[in-house]
Amino acid sequence: MDGENKASLEAAIADLKQAQRVLVITGAGISADSGLPTYRGVGGLYDRDLTEEGFPIEECLSGGMFRQRPDITWKYLYQLESTARGAGHNAGHKALADMEKHFERFTILTQNVDGFHRDAGSTDVIEIHGNIHTLYCTACGAEEWVTDFSHLEEIPPKCEACKAIVRPRVTLFDEWLPEDDVARLEHTVAQGPDFVMSIGTTAGFPYIAAPMIHAANSGISTMEINPSETEVSAFAKHPIRQRGIDVLPKIQRALQ
Repeated sequence: MDGENKASLEAAIADLKQAQRVLVITGAGISADSGLPTYRGVGGLYDRDLTEEGFPIEECLSGGMFRQRPDITWKYLYQLESTARGAGHNAGHKALADMEKHFERFTILTQNVDGFHRDAGSTDVIEIHGNIHTLYCTACGAEEWVTDFSHLEEIPPKCEACKAIVRPRVTLFDEWLPEDDVARLEHTVAQGPDFVMSIGTTAGFPYIAAPMIHAANSGISTMEINPSETEVSAFAKHPIRQRGIDVLPKIQRALQ
């Protein structure tokens, strides 16, 4: 770790030790260290302009496409899940889970649908985009938790009970975010976290960037852990240009 990152990390830890309520925001970058590709960018899962069908990937993974051509949406849902198959949480996820006990409240807002934060032991997790391991019937609502999609005999899969199409409980493009999770996020922000950190996300969605921006404008300590600059870098009091897996275990040890 270079001198600038080391100084920023030491200052961030000093602020974190004074905090009681922490909000952590995570994106694809934290799971990339488990072997998962990021969504976009160099080496990203969808770094091409169009899919084989000639659509932007966001259109393929949209609610509108799912209603019209569920086979196309499921093709890419299956591909997304397959990239995570056999992978698990890493030292970054585990460090965050271990940090919980040091604070009055420690909430994780994640865009990831892989479930790794819960697997690592974190208990206060807002999976704002859902969890790909939960499948439910679009007609009768029957729900099932699955380890992966390898057992699916057809794509798109059908409900055993009513034969309607089944889908993962994830938020597709052009769909509303889950009301309960939005309410939990609003409540967490309203309670006033006294430290906000952003890890491995470009913060391209307004609801992901907003807590960092609000905290910075309110004089609340903020930290960003990301190798590259992002939409919220200007609002990070403590910017650390490294990967979460390299930094988070150091923070967790410093808190002990």
